[in-house]
Amino acid sequence: MPVEIGKRQRLRVVKHVPFGIYLDAGELGEILLPGRYVPQGTEPGDEIEVFLYLDSEDIPIATTLEPRAMVGEVACLKVVAVNRVGAFLDWGLPKDLLVPFAEQRVPMAVGRHYCVYIYLDKATQRIAASSKLSKYLSEENDDFTPNQPVDLLICGRSDLGMKAVINGNHLGMIFTGDLLRPLRTGQRVQGYIKAIRDDGRIDLALQPQGKAARDDLDQRILDHLRRQGGRSELTDKSSPEAIYDTFGVSKSNYKKALGRLYKARSITLDKDRVTLAAPPAKET
Repeated sequence: MPVEIGKRQRLRVVKHVPFGIYLDAGELGEILLPGRYVPQGTEPGDEIEVFLYLDSEDIPIATTLEPRAMVGEVACLKVVAVNRVGAFLDWGLPKDLLVPFAEQRVPMAVGRHYCVYIYLDKATQRIAASSKLSKYLSEENDDFTPNQPVDLLICGRSDLGMKAVINGNHLGMIFTGDLLRPLRTGQRVQGYIKAIRDDGRIDLALQPQGKAARDDLDQRILDHLRRQGGRSELTDKSSPEAIYDTFGVSKSNYKKALGRLYKARSITLDKDRVTLAAPPAKET
């Protein structure tokens, strides 16, 4: 397996020097791991897991520090400086991560956080980042299916809702009507594929969709009532926040579930409470 700049890999120790150890990096040659990162007791022939990047003189160097993200990944990082070549992000290593001006979707400001894709410049072998996520991530369906659980990284806001990175490699949209609670850029949440549009674009939701999800919510409401002694003050007039904190669903879906349970005579509804219906009396 080839050794790559911008990735973690296990490399064999070649030799000790006064300022660290050298590691066998294959076609990249021998790469220094500075002494402050060398684990105690390390000997030639041992293998160490390290991250490779270019130092301030553009020489490959190793570290046992773990960056907040590697090449090919997306992360939300803080801008610590801006100069004539671009913005610099804190990604957990001594050398800050450059976002060239040409790779900034909007001009970056010191102290702000931005979601960026980390890439390797093939010409220079330097690691850099871009906030132009659609340049590197697909916005069209690959192999997703409706109701599929996915990991989401909230990456920005639009007039339609919140944009999110799906499983680290696609982009989708959570429309305003599907936002169950406030979300912020950089937040990681569990989500679901809501629908695939005719143009291949991906719509997202924060809760499961379909009959199975409705049946599950109905059962959870009944279980909740039983745990509460048959009565709950969480009604269709309760706040969206209180409903989400208890069931993880929107107020609209909760009201629909109460309607289904009432129609099935599983509950009774009053202005200030929901009550578990008494089971029908057994015939004698």
